[in-house]
Amino acid sequence: MTDAQIIIADTVTKLGAEAAGSVVIAASHGGVYAGFEAARAGVRGIILHDAGVGLDGAGIGSLAYLEEIGIAAATIDYQSASIGNGESLAKNGVISFVNDSAATVGCTPGQSAMACAEAMRNAPENAVDVPVYEEARFIIRDSGNGPIVRGCDSVSLVRAEDEGAIVITASHGELLATSPTWGNRPKVRAAVFNDAGSSLVTRLPDLDTRDIPAATVAAASARIGDAKSSYEDGVLSHVNATAAALGAKPGMTTIAFVDLIIEKTA
Repeated sequence: MTDAQIIIADTVTKLGAEAAGSVVIAASHGGVYAGFEAARAGVRGIILHDAGVGLDGAGIGSLAYLEEIGIAAATIDYQSASIGNGESLAKNGVISFVNDSAATVGCTPGQSAMACAEAMRNAPENAVDVPVYEEARFIIRDSGNGPIVRGCDSVSLVRAEDEGAIVITASHGELLATSPTWGNRPKVRAAVFNDAGSSLVTRLPDLDTRDIPAATVAAASARIGDAKSSYEDGVLSHVNATAAALGAKPGMTTIAFVDLIIEKTA
């Protein structure tokens, strides 16, 4: 057994230097972008949330990605613990999927999160260069006479310059336990998230307090961690009161929601 520490975090996007060589339980979805962030942080092993698995298995996409570079990875069953809450994963999480590197050191579906993390302490440190991640922040639509529609594979990529834009984020719709607010992010024209297979979409009422229309797409309709899919494939599962007042409703496509926002907020 190595002396690798086990770190518990609400998100994989804010890991510090201490994550290098450590095992991390992070309450981010288990998509490829989250895997990239884990690899970039130099983790020995990572446990993420399977986000209901969703379209094309996107909620566990990090497992194959991390297997390619030899990092042990596993996901927590979305029904066992709350996404966005690292302590919930560590205390209540039950493993749903593991990659081969994790299985080699004794990780198995059905384990508790902590038992899996303990096993990952025996995993080797990664010695392979992290593959470059394809652009995760991009313009989806820009007509020149209306708001920009910005794609962000993670809400962590929303910037001050997005004030007034419609942001299609592929992050989950649950506020982080240690940061339960939109914070100092800009007042965007509207925001879209992924429901990660859950009805707990607390980002939506939080954005009501700022008069920002917001919605989630169903995890089964769009790939979590993939803003392009959220825009092109997404079907709304939940809307906040601000969006509903403009005529938004579950069952709309993301494209129809964006068109509605542009029409009603021009």
